[in-house]
Amino acid sequence: MQPIPDRLLDEAAPEGRGPEAAAAARETIGLTFMVAIQRLPAQQRAVLVARDVLGWSARETAEMLDTSVAAANSALQRARATLRRHLPGPDASPAPGADPTAAERDLLRRYMEATERDDVEGLVALMAEDARFSMPPDPFWATGRETIVGAWVEGGFGSPEFGRWRCPPTRANRQPAAAGYLLRPGDTAYRAFALGVLRIEEGRIAEITAFGGEALLAAAGLPPELPA
Repeated sequence: MQPIPDRLLDEAAPEGRGPEAAAAARETIGLTFMVAIQRLPAQQRAVLVARDVLGWSARETAEMLDTSVAAANSALQRARATLRRHLPGPDASPAPGADPTAAERDLLRRYMEATERDDVEGLVALMAEDARFSMPPDPFWATGRETIVGAWVEGGFGSPEFGRWRCPPTRANRQPAAAGYLLRPGDTAYRAFALGVLRIEEGRIAEITAFGGEALLAAAGLPPELPA
């Protein structure tokens, strides 16, 4: 399931329905997305994204995940059942507000600065000890701040051969987010690479959900590249 930039959530309500309808529509979309991202195991999440969001067939989904069609269908059924259990009822707490708090803005700023500095220790310090990281629809996920950052380093983060980051702030799903632009060695511009959506709890980053794709950054009103 792909993140929804806040500027698109602002346009979610049917035309002419007024501010209350707009708020209800935004919260419904945001909550549904957040539940899918935060509640589902990686395999079920990937199947749900492929089938219900991207419109892939059962066979295409199974091939992507290197599993059988029956297993993919079973995972989809379990994912949908989990969503039904966790969707908020009428008395549930509201979705995260449209306006970030000062603490959220500060934490996002420090996260972006640490990323741009390739500051591994700084990133670890910003995360909760049991933080989670995922990259839907890829089934990869990691738990624990040391494990997360270790996986990034193993993938090339911080090495000159990988490139340099620039991370302007944005928001998606009513949560703080950082757009990731990567300057590869020998390139002349920072290219749109990913969108990282942060879930913040008790002053720490509890979860990072990373989504690839230039189209997502464009939907958030961000350019496809930044000057080097």
